[in-house]
Amino acid sequence: MTSDDRTAANGATRIGVDVGGTFTDVALSIDDRLVTAKVPSTDPQHVGVLEGIDKACDRADIDPDEIDGFAHAMTVSVNALLERGGATTALVTTEGFRDVLEIGRQDRPDLYDLEAAKPEPLVPRDRRFEVDERTTAEGVERPVDEREVRDLAATLRERGVEAVAVCLLHAYADPENERVVAETLREELAVPVSASHEVLAEFREFERTSTTAVDAYVRPAIDRYVGRLVDEADAAGIPAPRIMQANGGIADPETVRDHAVTTTLSGPAAGVVGAAATVDDADVEGLVTFDMGGTSSDVSLVRDGRAERTTDAEIDGLPIRTPMVDVNTVGAGGGSIAWVDSGGALRVGPESSGADPGPACYGRGGTRPTVTDANVVLGYIGPETALGGEMTLDVAAAREALERLADEAGLDGALEAARGVYRVANATMTRTIRSVTVERGHDPREFALVAFGGAGPMHAAALADSLSVDRVVVPRPGGVLSAFGLLAADESYDAVRTVGVGLEGAAPADLEAVYDDLVADVLADASDPDAARVERAADCRYAGQSFELTVAVGDEFDAAAVADRFHDAHERTYGYAMDESIEVVNLRATATVPGSEPAIRHEGAGDARIGTREAHFPGSGAGDAAVYDRDRLPAGASVAGPAILEQAESTTVVPPNWAGRILADGTLVMTRPEGDER
Repeated sequence: MTSDDRTAANGATRIGVDVGGTFTDVALSIDDRLVTAKVPSTDPQHVGVLEGIDKACDRADIDPDEIDGFAHAMTVSVNALLERGGATTALVTTEGFRDVLEIGRQDRPDLYDLEAAKPEPLVPRDRRFEVDERTTAEGVERPVDEREVRDLAATLRERGVEAVAVCLLHAYADPENERVVAETLREELAVPVSASHEVLAEFREFERTSTTAVDAYVRPAIDRYVGRLVDEADAAGIPAPRIMQANGGIADPETVRDHAVTTTLSGPAAGVVGAAATVDDADVEGLVTFDMGGTSSDVSLVRDGRAERTTDAEIDGLPIRTPMVDVNTVGAGGGSIAWVDSGGALRVGPESSGADPGPACYGRGGTRPTVTDANVVLGYIGPETALGGEMTLDVAAAREALERLADEAGLDGALEAARGVYRVANATMTRTIRSVTVERGHDPREFALVAFGGAGPMHAAALADSLSVDRVVVPRPGGVLSAFGLLAADESYDAVRTVGVGLEGAAPADLEAVYDDLVADVLADASDPDAARVERAADCRYAGQSFELTVAVGDEFDAAAVADRFHDAHERTYGYAMDESIEVVNLRATATVPGSEPAIRHEGAGDARIGTREAHFPGSGAGDAAVYDRDRLPAGASVAGPAILEQAESTTVVPPNWAGRILADGTLVMTRPEGDER
């Protein structure tokens, strides 16, 4: 996108499509209108994407070929990891290091469980191969033999591998041997080859190998999916999609096809970006974002208007060290199945009913009770509610599913079971919120809770009560906020390189030379390098520590300023600073091409109150709740609980001890009366 393109972006017709486990969400920005849609997710995913685009265009009364920009988030890579459905992958590494993936680190999934098992490596031992070479942190000691690599290529071809990961010892310091191996394999084989110095030029052999293996494992799936979507979009006259990366920035299709690992947690990142774009956090410490969809709930933090990021993440026990929005995910969504464990305790998730058959109330043959079924029985979702704007509910089926659960759990009927499911799901999500706030030294009472996703606004006030948070914000496009976040996302690219030097003895000129290379790398990926904002950072630690903290670096490397920032960051994170020497471990560069948040007009017209419904609230029992069509509520309107606000894509519950107010852009802010602690 050029500078002129960005100037005109607010007047352009743009669409964002996010694929979730149950629904595919769509947000279409046309002039100053926002048109939303929700359709069931499909397999393959691109079918639901195109159906969602058609549905949104029908609502907006435009043809798909009138769309000027298309941004997309999907679950292809994370599904491949969770379901172990990726490519048949081989690993090529240095002689003596084929078992790095299996050895891992000296930690356990559960410290006190003697039977705890680590996840199986993505690449089994019989597809892990060694080459005779040696590189140290100082450089190449023994060059690789190209003939050996060509012989290995023949073996890989015979084994029918679909992707290759190449990770040689110390390739982050000197990639020459690894470059020879990767380029030779690319010449010999017709499969993608991921090289660690291109994926993650960072030390720590296990994490670098794991990240490179993940990239290779998901690359064929991403390549097929993105290629198919590009072709289908072109046939419909729609621009090629810009793909959301885990770092919260979008990128062109070719970039993500070459760097597939960057698409993990694509959808959750888009939701956090959407929350940061639509909610003002100026008068609070920050935002706790709470995205509850059909399969899971995602929690993250936004501070100073920016999503918190991490480079230390795991998916299904697999370390992934690429920069990503720091999202904690728990298997408790609207479609999560409630069950009774061997001890007779009520549990919720992580198994989900998915989109087909879905919860019992969908009327598609599902019989197992879910969180959505509990919300139906509690009265939060009414019999006349049309999920996604068109899916009618089978209340009797939901009640029957909860009755069976009650019998199994020894509870008094469907209503008591529904209360239990709601309470257990909320407890699970509360623990997740505490893990990103209290356990990291943040007081959740100083944050606002931003709720979105199809089910998030139904549970948000109850979670806020348990955390003593007194403000909940539900953006107007809350049911499809991840799709909206795609419209507001910047373009973003990251690069890293390990340097491993003491801060006091570091030569600024040497560090600047590394930064020059990193900046050149990220600008090469940017669509408009002249418009890109470049930020530099360094991962630092005290001598003898095992892990680093990332601090900003200015336009010139100033050792004293870096030291001050690191001491401050260490004190904020751990509560103390030390009078010890500091090591600079990694240097980082990020290039950002600013996006343009769509302007939204909210009018609100007509009679917003559409009736009353009996609903059951924790601690308050049953009562009549006023039911509103949220889209009809004008700016400035106030709503006193108990109330239920319905939209096509989501439902918001305002409990008896809460009140809501509609802002100018349609955002709902719910607050508790001062002094009302529960």
